[in-house]
Amino acid sequence: MSKTSIKPALITKIIPDSIAAEIGFEPGDAIASINGQQPRDLIDYQYICADEYLEIEVIDAKGKTHNIEIEKDYDEDLGLEFSTALFDGLIQCNNRCPFCFIDQQPPGKRETLYLKDDDYRLSFLYGSYLTLTNLLQREWERIEQMRLSPLYVSVHTTEPELRSRLLKNSRAGKILEQIQWFQQRRLQIHAQVVVCPGINDGIHLERTLLDLAKFHTGEIPAVASVAVVPVGLTRFRPSSDELIPVTTEKAEEVIDQVQEIQAKLRQTSGTNCIWLADEWFLIGRRDLPPASEYEDYPQIGNGVGSIRQFISQFEAAVKEILANNICLSTKRKLTWVVGNAVEKAFAAIAERLNQIEGLEVNMVALSSNYWGQSISVTGLLTGQDLLDGLQGRDLGEGIILPSVMLKPGDNLFLDDMTLEELAERLKKPIWPVAGVEELILTAMGDR
Repeated sequence: MSKTSIKPALITKIIPDSIAAEIGFEPGDAIASINGQQPRDLIDYQYICADEYLEIEVIDAKGKTHNIEIEKDYDEDLGLEFSTALFDGLIQCNNRCPFCFIDQQPPGKRETLYLKDDDYRLSFLYGSYLTLTNLLQREWERIEQMRLSPLYVSVHTTEPELRSRLLKNSRAGKILEQIQWFQQRRLQIHAQVVVCPGINDGIHLERTLLDLAKFHTGEIPAVASVAVVPVGLTRFRPSSDELIPVTTEKAEEVIDQVQEIQAKLRQTSGTNCIWLADEWFLIGRRDLPPASEYEDYPQIGNGVGSIRQFISQFEAAVKEILANNICLSTKRKLTWVVGNAVEKAFAAIAERLNQIEGLEVNMVALSSNYWGQSISVTGLLTGQDLLDGLQGRDLGEGIILPSVMLKPGDNLFLDDMTLEELAERLKKPIWPVAGVEELILTAMGDR
């Protein structure tokens, strides 16, 4: 990466009472260099800023350059947030996976929806998945030198020819060698296997999981965990004979197959490293495993145990409310919207909310006509799906919806409809909620 390709790091927010706030940094300022170095990304920025003495070259919103000297405690944060974690641009994907969600979207939406991220830095910082097919030697060296671990890797299969065919990339077959590279350096990955019926399931899935489990040994296992995820398809996907959707029967088959492997691993090593995403149980119409099955939830960001954890946290919170006989001073009626994939799992939550005196919460479980799915996870519901599914209903005082439907930090649905537009068309206030506490507080009118 040439020095000229690194852009100044644009500041978007100053944390109150921070060093940056005291000095007088403002949104719109940009950091050009720190101690004579241009940070490539947030990783470089955090590493350089750990020093006690900093010389920072700042370009203000008017284009004027300022040189600032700062003395602080070692590792003390400056209190700055940036427009992006990558100051030299995104490392994009060079694969052509037939199940790629980016290629299963309609044209004409916001540009960021079409960026094919395969960047190891975002994997380290935020847990996004990469394939390891596009890393130059200097990037491998940086991962080793800066100990960028764990990374999150889309494996899909450990068979070289099958992985190259699945990713449509001749470089994809080196995955076992690459995992050995992590093992030799005592670095870790969390692996993901997206199961495509008829391609990498059956004996191929068994081989992949057993191969990965071999790396789950030692004090620092190279493979910390493996998530097994069903392929997700939309009506916008390119025409292909390769992909078929996961049926209830296929979900049951995969659940049985993986649980058998899990049992063997627990028997031989006393622990498990392979996890089934919640979607398998929803599609297969099976009960979710108990919380004890998930150990420390190593793949919760990949939908492994997130529903079980949510239910457990909710039960603990609402139990305290009911035990303390907390009730609403005035009656309150609301609509709570979720994807129909979690309808069965969340029915008990709605029932428990309605045990709070004065509260009536009607759960509405929707599928996505927008994506052409009969079974939909909550995060894929669009504004149009909600408009179609809620119009003409008695919505009560307003609508509660999980914030996973919206672009992080913004009020945009995946179809670019805004939260404000939907509220205007339904003529009801809408309250996005993140997590158990916000759900309960919003339902009770305390937020």
